[in-house]
Amino acid sequence: MINITGENEAVSISEKFWNASIEELKTGVAHEVRDHSSYYVCLVCGEAFEKGIIYQESSIFYDAEKYASVHVERSHGTMFSWLLGLDKKLTGLTDLQKGLLSAFQQNQSDGEAAKELGIGSTSTVRNHRFTLREKAKQAKLFLAIMELSEEKPRASSSFVSIPRSVSMVDERFAITEEENAEIIKSYFKQGPEGPISEFPKKQKRKAAILRQLIKRFEPGREYDEKEVNQILSEAFSDHVTLRRYLIDYGLLEREEDGSYYWVKL
Repeated sequence: MINITGENEAVSISEKFWNASIEELKTGVAHEVRDHSSYYVCLVCGEAFEKGIIYQESSIFYDAEKYASVHVERSHGTMFSWLLGLDKKLTGLTDLQKGLLSAFQQNQSDGEAAKELGIGSTSTVRNHRFTLREKAKQAKLFLAIMELSEEKPRASSSFVSIPRSVSMVDERFAITEEENAEIIKSYFKQGPEGPISEFPKKQKRKAAILRQLIKRFEPGREYDEKEVNQILSEAFSDHVTLRRYLIDYGLLEREEDGSYYWVKL
């Protein structure tokens, strides 16, 4: 998961979020199957509601899908506001564009939006509205082109899936399946579940090793510091360094007082 600090403080975004459809992003709820059971999962926090179970709140009863939607709104607000509050590096939107979209969502006229945002004339707002609509068209075409480009098998190795909790997503995480296999083979000489021979200085190699190490932790389970140290010490003598990098990269999360650690879904 990717950690972003912005209007949504310390937001954690999962791989499931990035794989969600447009409709799922709009509702904040995705459907998935785990161990032969169906769940409706909150894309914001990962809380899951099992299909077939009736959930009660006060005197009202909800099926799982409806209750998941109720949870999203009550716990996180509207998805429009939540998505709009994400950092610019994720949405690509400036503060002005966010203000305009908020005004449009409230059905304000161009004149009302101009007055509220203090950006001049109605024609200025109208130009921004046009630009945003063009941006939406371009985004739709880009998605179609990307999907078409990935329909046929690639001649080159595909990229490995990197957990979206990493705090900094850049070229260090652009690792192909072949590169990842070579790094794991080089540093985990006794196999992926064994110890690492050394902790490298090159960032891409660190990313591959950390990605492999985080698999030793069970998502959703809470670990105290002693348990974390034990797991990591089996991989490398300097478990403190591994723990620090896992936290810095956003792969492992912890309470501020260090009382427990966890890997989010």
